[in-house]
Amino acid sequence: MEINLSQNISHNTTLFAEPVFHYQGFAITNALLVSWLAVLVLMILALVLRFKLREIPNKLQNIFEIIIDGALNLCDQVTNNREISIKIFPIAICVFFFILVNNWLGLLPLGGFGIIEQAEHGLVFIPFLRGGTADINTTIALAIMAVIGANIFGIFSIGIWKTFNKYVNLKVLGQIPAKIWKEPTVVIVAPITFFVGLIEIVGEFAKVASLSFRLFGNVFAGEVLLVSMTALVAYLIPVPFIFLEILVGVIQALIFSILLVVYFTIAASDHEEPEEGHVDKVSKIINNI
Repeated sequence: MEINLSQNISHNTTLFAEPVFHYQGFAITNALLVSWLAVLVLMILALVLRFKLREIPNKLQNIFEIIIDGALNLCDQVTNNREISIKIFPIAICVFFFILVNNWLGLLPLGGFGIIEQAEHGLVFIPFLRGGTADINTTIALAIMAVIGANIFGIFSIGIWKTFNKYVNLKVLGQIPAKIWKEPTVVIVAPITFFVGLIEIVGEFAKVASLSFRLFGNVFAGEVLLVSMTALVAYLIPVPFIFLEILVGVIQALIFSILLVVYFTIAASDHEEPEEGHVDKVSKIINNI
């Protein structure tokens, strides 16, 4: 198809990631490319750190040791158990850096590189790069991973029966015949407790929605803001907003990782400590950020 470059070229920021090319019928989107690039950056950084490990750390190693130590202490504030923190920490810190690099790559001034396609309403410019976390598919995948991973971690920590009873509390129903003579109110309390367990299943889906839309909404809104400011005033004015989005990228990655740690901690607890205690802790931590 011939393209007449004399036509006006439009570029509208869409809610969905745009495909830049196809491989055997599989669409490769600009957000997917950035996600792959983020993984590549993290792999290279990990290899550099691995081969430059020294007993007397260099500047780069020293920086990451400070980051890791501070992040592990922050994890301890949520779990109150160093043993659990050490188990959860590897996945939490990996998710943090993946989200952080994705957020920052979306801010690179490379939006001018892309392809021009003919659409029904005219020519459309599609950039090669778009922040992976500005695509709802990426954030939903991260949220599903966090929720399913938390339940799997709970199974390995407290057993499959206790994890199952968290949602389908057959144990409380089985206690009715034994307690009905001493505590007649168990006939009312037990079904309510069982029903609350079923609501927990709905809560798991709510966690996916909350995690995914919070991260996507903040990152996508930031990109729209930068595009709008650049379109209005191309120089100097957008610069403060870029620094603001750099900070927002760190905060959003930190919040997502802390919530992941909270979900894993709750799943690993034997319900001796109320879940509200963990929620209060993370609220205090987020408020102090």
